[in-house]
Amino acid sequence: MRSSRGSLPVYLQIAETLVRDITAGRLIDGEKLPPEREMANTLGIAVGTLRKTLAELHSRGLLERIQGSGNYIRAVTDPKSVYAMFRLELISGGGFPTAEILSVSRQVKPEELPSFGASCEGHRIRRLRRIAGKTAAIEEIWLDGSYIDNVAAEDLSESLYLYYRTRLGLWIAKAEDHIDLGHVPDWSPEAFNPKCGEPVPHVLRISSSHEGMTAEVSHTWYNPSVARYVNRLR
Repeated sequence: MRSSRGSLPVYLQIAETLVRDITAGRLIDGEKLPPEREMANTLGIAVGTLRKTLAELHSRGLLERIQGSGNYIRAVTDPKSVYAMFRLELISGGGFPTAEILSVSRQVKPEELPSFGASCEGHRIRRLRRIAGKTAAIEEIWLDGSYIDNVAAEDLSESLYLYYRTRLGLWIAKAEDHIDLGHVPDWSPEAFNPKCGEPVPHVLRISSSHEGMTAEVSHTWYNPSVARYVNRLR
């Protein structure tokens, strides 16, 4: 597993994958993890990278390390995941999400978008989403133009919420999702199936900042043969 520009370091990618497995119940509270060398071989990473992953989980309160016994899962209510609000997963469950930027531009907000923000302009970010390497969804995100004058594609991280936090001082505190049947837009890349105009599940998300202001509106169209939308209540 490699880490490219804008993506999370490998140890964090593994940590986020394990967090998703914990929140989905595939790893349960009190479960003992395999020995480190065995686990590293299974994940295809170096033992040193795995140890950084385990240290990250321990710092979030998700792992208990018992001397002479091993590493044990500790499920918590708030796993502090940068993908805590990412609701798509593989049909088989889980999967680490990655994003490929298709385009970034500053434009006047379309009339069909819900009214939001302090500016009449927004940053339109189009992305192709993969989960565990499988092409799963396309996204069109509109960030209110008042937060920053220009957004450069090369500055964006895999997680926009992480970019918002570290570069803009913007925390997305809550999101409201509206799910319906949509159609693949005409800008959809060749890599995404189904093709333009075909019906697919669609998610309209309205996201609010820690100050209670609507900061972002996004559209997600996903391939139901690859992914499903899941919202687990605790």
